[in-house]
Amino acid sequence: MKTLKPPKLGFVTFVYWFLLLYMIAALAWWFIALEKQNGILAEIRISEIYKDDPEYISKLTKIEELRKRKTAQYIGEGLTFLALILVGAVYVYRATRRQLKFSAQQQNFMMAITHELKTPIAVAQLNLETLQKRKLEEEKQQKLIANTLQEANRLNALCNNILFTSQLDAGGYKVNFQQVNFTDIAETCVDDCKSRFPEREITDAIEENIFIEGDSFLLQMLLNNLLENAVKYAPKNQPIHVTLVKNGNKICLAIADLGPGILESEKTQIFDKFYRSGSENTRKAQGTGLGLYLCKKIVETHNGYISVTDNQPNGSIFKVSFKS
Repeated sequence: MKTLKPPKLGFVTFVYWFLLLYMIAALAWWFIALEKQNGILAEIRISEIYKDDPEYISKLTKIEELRKRKTAQYIGEGLTFLALILVGAVYVYRATRRQLKFSAQQQNFMMAITHELKTPIAVAQLNLETLQKRKLEEEKQQKLIANTLQEANRLNALCNNILFTSQLDAGGYKVNFQQVNFTDIAETCVDDCKSRFPEREITDAIEENIFIEGDSFLLQMLLNNLLENAVKYAPKNQPIHVTLVKNGNKICLAIADLGPGILESEKTQIFDKFYRSGSENTRKAQGTGLGLYLCKKIVETHNGYISVTDNQPNGSIFKVSFKS
C-alpha cells in the first residue's frame, strides 16, 4: 500500500525556475530572430536603391530610420512581455509557496488536533475507569472528578475554537453586540484559570465597572485564549499578570508572562491561522495554532487592536485596546 505524499517544495521550485528561464530564453530568441530579420529586410531595401539616384541619401535615411523604429518596437514589446512574465512569475511563485506553506500548516494542525483531542479523552476515560473499578477515599475521588472536569473543560474550549473558526471562515457567526460588563468577564476568566491551574501564580489588576459594547461569548473566548497561551509558554514557577484599565475613551487589556518571549520576526505571524511559534520538529508546547488567530479576529470584530511586545526582563505582553 503506497502512501500519498505532498509534492516536495524543492522539486516544485526547480520546475518553476526551469519554466521561467525557458520563457525568458524564448523571449530573447524571439527578439534576436526579429532583429536579424529586420536587418536583412533593411539590406534588401538598400540594395534596391541605385547609387546614382538623386534621392539616394534621403531613401537610405528613411530605410535606416524604419530599421531603427522596428528595433525600438521589438525592444519595447520585448520589455513589456518580460515585465508581464516577471510580474506573473513573482505572483505565481509567492502564491504557490504560500499555498504549500499553508498546506504544511494544515497537516501540522491535523496532527496537533489529533493529539489535543485524544489527550483529554484518554485522561477522562482513565479517571472514570479508576472510579468505577476501585473504591477510593472521598478526597481521592473528588481529586479525580476535578481532574476529569478540567480535561472536559479543556476539550470544550478546544471544540469551541474549532467550531468558531469554521463559522468565522464561512461567515456563519452572527455577533450579538450589547452592553456588557468587561470587568465581570475578566474576573470570571481569571478565577476559572486559577481553578484550572492551581499550581500557577496568576495575579490581576482589574479596574471596576468597565463596560463595553460587545459579544460576551467572544470576549470570554478572547481572554481564555490569551490566558491559556500565557500558561502554555510561561514557566510554571513564574507569575502571569492580567491588567484591565480604562484610559480616557480606551479600554486596555494586557496579559504579561515571563516566558521565553517571541522573536521579532514572528510577532506578526503568530496571529496567522495555524501558525505556531518555533520549529515543528522541536516544539514541546501543546496547541493547534488557532488561539491567537481567533483572538485577532475577535478583536477586529470589536474594532479593536491587538499586539505583542517584549516583557522585562523576559517574556511577552499581549495588549488589546478597545474604544469604550
